[in-house]
Amino acid sequence: MILSLIVAHTRNFTIGRDGGMPWHLPADLAHFKKTTMGSPVLMGRKTYESIGRPLPGRLNIVITGSPKPSDNATLRYVKTAEEAVKAAEEAGAKELFVIGGGSIYRQFIDRADRLYITLIDADIEGDTTFPEYDVRDYGIIASEHFSANEKNAYDMDFITYEKIKK
Repeated sequence: MILSLIVAHTRNFTIGRDGGMPWHLPADLAHFKKTTMGSPVLMGRKTYESIGRPLPGRLNIVITGSPKPSDNATLRYVKTAEEAVKAAEEAGAKELFVIGGGSIYRQFIDRADRLYITLIDADIEGDTTFPEYDVRDYGIIASEHFSANEKNAYDMDFITYEKIKK
């Protein structure tokens, strides 16, 4: 199974502020949906609470210190990263997408096979950051530029990196 991180971050690695994203970029949201649809998504409790519901069309796996049973077939609570990966494997996933937040990204960054990065061409202050990574450890397998428009305030690049096997 491919372990992937998907994130939108600024040049200064900001991903969040005050429990949410400090931008609204419909083009990035569409990219996220297209990329993750049909695959399990893994997130921390705070990210799940900020979304407010399971994302449709995907198994939602939530890491929390207090896992509880769920009567929703598309929602699983787990306590550890290992349990999260096992839940995705048991579901027959070809790829598991880690979708945040900051502490969850830090747990998985070193074991990620792929990074799906939306690089927002801005420096925005925030209280949650994505861990810095060395692009020399990855090869670019896809890249697309998106120019700012009336609905998307910033230029952005959708870049897919794959870890170089050493």
